Amino acid sequence: MFTGKNSKVPYYALNFLRLAMPRIFCRRHLAATLGNLDARPDREAIHNRVDYYNRLRSVVSLPASAPRVGDLRLGRRLTVYFFDTYEFTRWFDPELRWDYVFGDVTEVPPHPAIVKSRPIHGDIGNSVVLNLEKVRHFIFLEDRIPFTAKQDRAIFRGSIRGKPHRRRFMEMYHGHPLCEAHSVKDDGEQMPSGWRGSPRTLYDHLTYKFIVTLEGNDVASNLKWVMSSNSLAVMPRPKYETWFMEGSLLPDYHYVEIRSDYADLEEKLNHYMTHPAEAEQISRNAHDFIRQFQDPSRERLISLLVLKKYFESTGQRVC
Repeated sequence: MFTGKNSKVPYYALNFLRLAMPRIFCRRHLAATLGNLDARPDREAIHNRVDYYNRLRSVVSLPASAPRVGDLRLGRRLTVYFFDTYEFTRWFDPELRWDYVFGDVTEVPPHPAIVKSRPIHGDIGNSVVLNLEKVRHFIFLEDRIPFTAKQDRAIFRGSIRGKPHRRRFMEMYHGHPLCEAHSVKDDGEQMPSGWRGSPRTLYDHLTYKFIVTLEGNDVASNLKWVMSSNSLAVMPRPKYETWFMEGSLLPDYHYVEIRSDYADLEEKLNHYMTHPAEAEQISRNAHDFIRQFQDPSRERLISLLVLKKYFESTGQRVC
């Protein structure tokens, strides 16, 4: 069954091919690849994104125990975190030092480190973001259903295990006439009868005008594909961000903002159901935001510049 999710087969095939290619081929082309920046008409936007992901402003020393870039694979399984970092670290000298924290990161590391996610607020300079676990998180859909042709309801599907904020949402809106809310993948989690629902494909969600996107361990993993659709993302203001720059999203401009206690969900849904022109404008704004991530060569350049800035900001010479 076609679910809309990225297939991991071509992902792993491509990355094993990268692994088989000698690193020297990329290293020889690093200077030329970075040198293309000055001729690009979007260079200012690229610089802005690099500075968004990497907020180091001065030279900061790494601890003496910081590992070499070339040692990442030693003693580790070949995970998506390895492949998603190796895609870009292979362009650099393997003797360079770095630090990294893989997984769902919600705290700022004590030293500058590469992360997938970070808090949006506070002193977050040590959290340097790369696009990690992107085969799961970076999904964009083609939605052929106009907003006005969709069901006048919201849908929520997600795990509640270990997520009290999602459980609270289920307590409020399971069985609500405007919201089809069910939990999935919660083995061992005690819940009221009827909460557990069958999984739905991503395209099944697109028959609804509204898709509730609640943060999980860090960010809401469905936010990217929801914003690429003609449905509206409905969520509280985010607390965490990834390569998607969730912290730069504007409430009621890119998504429908609801209160953190969810109390105004019904009011917000009714408003946009009775003001479809406003809803469709939010959808267009979301699509405009998505476009900046859809040029692979541009994304590669930004990733390389983020790492270059990281190494230089930790007192290391790149090229």
